[in-house]
Amino acid sequence: MTALDLTAAWPVPSVSGAVIAGGAVADVVGDTNRVQRLASISKPIAAWAVFVALEEGIVTLDQPIGQPDCTLRHLLAHAGGYPFEGSDPISPPDRTRIYSNTGFDLACATVADAAVMPFAEYLRLAVFEPLAMTSSQLIGSPSHGVHSNVDDLIRFVLEVRTPTLVAPSTAELAEHVHSPALAGIVPGVGRYERCPWGMGFEVRGDKHPHWTGRTNSARTFGHFGGSGTMFWVDPTADVALIALADRPFDEWATEALEAWPTLSDAVLDEYRMHATHPSAGTTP
Repeated sequence: MTALDLTAAWPVPSVSGAVIAGGAVADVVGDTNRVQRLASISKPIAAWAVFVALEEGIVTLDQPIGQPDCTLRHLLAHAGGYPFEGSDPISPPDRTRIYSNTGFDLACATVADAAVMPFAEYLRLAVFEPLAMTSSQLIGSPSHGVHSNVDDLIRFVLEVRTPTLVAPSTAELAEHVHSPALAGIVPGVGRYERCPWGMGFEVRGDKHPHWTGRTNSARTFGHFGGSGTMFWVDPTADVALIALADRPFDEWATEALEAWPTLSDAVLDEYRMHATHPSAGTTP
């Protein structure tokens, strides 16, 4: 029995997942070709396209966007003062961490305007095609509209771990915490006096309780989605986990917030010590 076998007990119609250890796929479970909506896991993927746009020079992190004193940097880190949904700001920028689909979509719209093409097309050209994510596409909102599967997410996570599309210094924006002192809420999980966030990726920090494992390091970063999806990368352990369930998070939130940390801890226990000597496996 491996750690991923724990997913068999989840109260969901189906689940697929993968463990990456030491830079290689160590284990998979379920139908890794099954395509589904990723929900908010879309944000880190879309953020990677924004990173490409930064390196192309068509946008900058400090350019003004939206309400006064708000920048692309603020929007990617959920510090722009915009609500979860709705176009009217509810706080000045950099005052509190307000998780915002609106702010994130505004950031992506800025890239689309600069590139003179729909963001879905820019995402395809900047990320999906070069990473051979052939089953992935954006349908609707960049903040929650990516459809993909485990096989493609493996390719994305490997890119996050060892970037090829952007410079390492740009990739570090994913895990570098913007305004670390900001308080905020992780929707469906809890409120934290310090709610660290990178650019498009949530950073675990010292959040407790949390949807990642109890033994995940503070450097762990990733995202989860309302469609029952999650992934994290733990640089300290050199391990990453992807798990895609097909039941909305709200319908099994109590169970998920126990099942996800339990699985994460089991994965870390199984693979942390073997990260530099991964089990047999191949990258899709």
